[in-house]
Amino acid sequence: MKRKITVLTLCAMLFALCVSAEAQPPGKIPSIGFLGNSTAALEENLVEPFRQGLRDLGYVEGKNILIKYRWAEGKYERFPVLIAELVAQKVDIIVTAGTPAVLAVKKVAPSIPLVMAAAGDPIGTGLIESLAHPGGNITGLSGMAVDLEGKRIELLREVIPKLSHLAVFWNPTSPLQVNSEKEVQAAARAFKMKVLSLGVQAPEQFDNAFATIRSERPHALLVLPDRLFLHNRARIMEFATKQHLPGVYAYVELVEAGGLMSYGPSYADLHRRAAGFVDKILKGRKPSDLPVEQPMKFEFVVNLKTAKQIGLAIPPNVLARADRVIR
Repeated sequence: MKRKITVLTLCAMLFALCVSAEAQPPGKIPSIGFLGNSTAALEENLVEPFRQGLRDLGYVEGKNILIKYRWAEGKYERFPVLIAELVAQKVDIIVTAGTPAVLAVKKVAPSIPLVMAAAGDPIGTGLIESLAHPGGNITGLSGMAVDLEGKRIELLREVIPKLSHLAVFWNPTSPLQVNSEKEVQAAARAFKMKVLSLGVQAPEQFDNAFATIRSERPHALLVLPDRLFLHNRARIMEFATKQHLPGVYAYVELVEAGGLMSYGPSYADLHRRAAGFVDKILKGRKPSDLPVEQPMKFEFVVNLKTAKQIGLAIPPNVLARADRVIR
C-alpha cells in the first residue's frame, strides 16, 4: 500500500510539474519593427492588412508578437533616426515599404532581417541580387513599379486622345524614381509627347512645382509611385482639381483623395502577404533563402465624380475595364 501511495504521489508531482511548465510564460516575444513612410492614420489601409495577415497565421498582437511602429511623416531624412530607434528596441525583423525606406534600413541596420512590403525595382536599385536568390538579409515583395509607367500613359491617352503635354512628379532622391522617370520619357517619345519633368524631393518644393504647372499648362498629370506623394496626396489632388488637370497615379489613395485614375498593384494585398515572410523568418528561415515575390493583384480605379468635376468624359471601353468606380 505504501508503495502504491508513493507511485501515485510521484505521478501527481510529475503531472503538476508538466502543468506548471506549460503555464510558464513563453520566452522572449518576437518583435517586429514597422517603419512607415507617412503617418499611422494615412497608412492604416496598409497596416491593417499586414496585421490581418499576421492574425491569419496565428499571431495576436500584444500576446505572441509585438509590433513597434515608427512613422517618417513623409520626411525621408528621418529614416536613419527611426531605424536606430528600432535597433535600440532590439526588434527581430523590420518591415517597410518603398525603395528609399528599404535602402535606409539596408544601410543603417544590415544585420536585422528586412521584409519589403513593396519595393518597385529591388534588382535595378541594388537591393537584392535576384528575385529567386535575393542574397543578404532582405526578402519580401516587389511592386514592379518601373514596368507600369508606360501602361499608365496609355490609359491617359485613351481618356485624352489628343494628349501631347504631360507633367510628371517624381522624387530625384529615389533610385527607383530615377529609373521610372527615364521610362516615362521613353514612353512619351513613342507617343510624340512633351514631358514637363518636375522633381520634388521635399514637401516645401510643391509650391514651385505647382507654379510651373500653372505657367506651362500641361494637359495631364502623372505622379510616380513614391511615399512622399502618397503622404501629400490631399494637397496634390486639391491642386489638380482646381486646375482641372486629369491625372493617373500609382496609388488608389490618390484617387480616393480626388484624383481621376490609378493603376497599379494592390499595395494592401502586398502588405498582407508580407506577414507570411515574417512568419517564415521567425520560424528559422533565412531571408536570403526566401525568393522575392511579385504582385498577384492589380487594380484599375476610376473616379467618375472627379471626371464630372473637371469636365472630362471617360470612354465606355475604359470604364468597363475598371475594377472599381468611385461615383
